[in-house]
Amino acid sequence: QVQLVESGGGLVQAGGSLKLSCAASGRTFSMYAMGWFRQAPGKEREFVSVIRWSGSTYSAASVKGRFTISRDNAKNTVYLQMNSLKPEDTAVYYCALSTTTRVPVRPEEYEYWGQGTQVTVSS
Repeated sequence: QVQLVESGGGLVQAGGSLKLSCAASGRTFSMYAMGWFRQAPGKEREFVSVIRWSGSTYSAASVKGRFTISRDNAKNTVYLQMNSLKPEDTAVYYCALSTTTRVPVRPEEYEYWGQGTQVTVSS
């Protein structure tokens, strides 16, 4: 059984930064892709970034250049550094684990999910 626990969300002004963390347990963390998604009220869950077991990353166009995903396999933790935040970044942010060998960008490609952490960006 995999458990994912996010932390680091909060309230920040536009232009500010936050760093989200996601601690994983229950699997050999380093072998899998870890992704971040977000969901705003009334909207579908949206892909943000993914980091594969190899360390390669892929991010949505809306966050490219502002958000950076990284992982520390020794700590079984994946991070999302968010800079230059905008009000439209406001959402609940979820981390997820995928066992696929592809680059998973759809929610259905992920088998395990965290409970989410709220990020609110004020204008």
